[in-house]
Amino acid sequence: MNQATVTLRSRNPDVLTCIANLSNDEVFTPPEFANQMLDMLEIAWAESHDGASIWADPTLTFLDPFTKSGVFLREITSRLADGLATTIPDLQERVDHILTKQVFGIGITQLTSMLARRSLYCSKRANGQHSIAKSFTSEDGNVWFARTEHTWSGRKRERQVDPTKGGEIIVEIVGTGRCKFCGANEAEYSRGDELESHAYAFIHTTDIKARIAQLFGADMHFDVIIGNPPYQLDDGGHNNSATPIYQFFVENAIALDPKYLVMVTPSRWFSGGRGLDKFRERMLTSHQLKCLVDFPKLYDGFPGVKIRGGISYFLWERDYDGPCTIQTMWDGKPLGAATARRLDTYDVLVRRNEAVSILDKVTAKQESTLDQRVSPGKPFGLRTFFHGKSSPAGIKDAVQLYGSQKISYVDRSEIPQNPEWVDEWKVLMTAVQGTSAAVETKFLSKPIIAGPGTASTETYLVAGRFKSEDEATRYSKYIRTRFLRFLVSLRKSTQHANRDVYSFVPDLPLTEDWTDAKLYMRYGLTADEIAFIESQVAAHDDSGVNEALDE
Repeated sequence: MNQATVTLRSRNPDVLTCIANLSNDEVFTPPEFANQMLDMLEIAWAESHDGASIWADPTLTFLDPFTKSGVFLREITSRLADGLATTIPDLQERVDHILTKQVFGIGITQLTSMLARRSLYCSKRANGQHSIAKSFTSEDGNVWFARTEHTWSGRKRERQVDPTKGGEIIVEIVGTGRCKFCGANEAEYSRGDELESHAYAFIHTTDIKARIAQLFGADMHFDVIIGNPPYQLDDGGHNNSATPIYQFFVENAIALDPKYLVMVTPSRWFSGGRGLDKFRERMLTSHQLKCLVDFPKLYDGFPGVKIRGGISYFLWERDYDGPCTIQTMWDGKPLGAATARRLDTYDVLVRRNEAVSILDKVTAKQESTLDQRVSPGKPFGLRTFFHGKSSPAGIKDAVQLYGSQKISYVDRSEIPQNPEWVDEWKVLMTAVQGTSAAVETKFLSKPIIAGPGTASTETYLVAGRFKSEDEATRYSKYIRTRFLRFLVSLRKSTQHANRDVYSFVPDLPLTEDWTDAKLYMRYGLTADEIAFIESQVAAHDDSGVNEALDE
């Protein structure tokens, strides 16, 4: 056995760069990206251990609890094989020690567990003839996988006649529940043995420490947990509307009390909802996030994988209490300087370092904000797919209805919610705004001024209600400013533009027309801060506001 066989370095080509992703939910990590994360770990360990190398310690244990290609395990093994050369001079003894005592994984599917063993042991069987580990007695080695099932709860119940005894019984309706651990839809994920259940062992447990003891032994404790978890359950939702699950993997990893946790996830947790609010609060207020590297540009980091809002990886350190160093990446290269800052100043993570000073100046005035003015979703109680008649002819009390890409007409009696708003001047904003472009630059659609006698479906939010057309016009001009849309961008990580994205925007008096120049002066922005805003937010053209319906 020679050194190249064991270290698995200098492979040309590296097969793990060629594997297609399973889906946007289960994304393979490119080797180069995995090594960037390991470099971050190496630096952090050295900073906390008087310059010592993490790869030179034969007692440390590493776990990838959701391994797919095995790239993290393989690269860790390569680094340990180099770092332990002095401590364990014999190559075979060294490799055997690393693979049996230090490196562990949990496969997320049967297929990925086999891929991981092939990557790590150079054999699909850890104890096979060609395995580079020589002390395993089992085929699995330290890469565990066994099919796990969802635990369904919350099924609908109905009264039925007992077919054997007569009388009435309460019956649970199979297919109407959800998994109590991950929220999977039973109708979608209750599958036969021939299909993957996608019930991941690492999060389908009430006691993660007991689960790890079951898999690897009661005395097992991991110093480092690292990897790239499944991101979401696509159970009827798609992309941004699918249910996120990566937060459960992070939380269970922290519950195992590692010294270090290094993980790559979608960045939507910085500001997104859908079950992420408590997770975000924990991450921002713990002060244990030491480093975060952010890839806001679509397809950057994971080429060809569309993850709206971008991705990021972080290093969480158990014994750390301090600011987090944030580095933005663009086209694979650092953009601007890495900056250390506290993350709990605001309720969301402000991802660009250059934006913090601007937001600080705006919030220092302690003005009320537009989220108090903007309506919740479905302002008139009408769904997106609701359409009225093409003409008001024959309708007793016709209301003009703004809907998805068209205007129709309904009777006032058909407006189920907030009918009193019909007779006010309103400014409407689309509830979803964004494109498939790699970089978002508008963040909000053009506002629509809707006069008395109008309503809308949930395609729109009512961004403001007014007594006069002049006020509505001034408000719509304010919404079109780059300044306002920049503040929106700090909270808007997906296409959804709900009322929460307006929470940083000051609700200014409408006694004058607000322009970017006036707003920059009002908040004392510097030339550099103004240049940054205008580099991030494109101007809307000068066409009429109500042309937004035709966009």
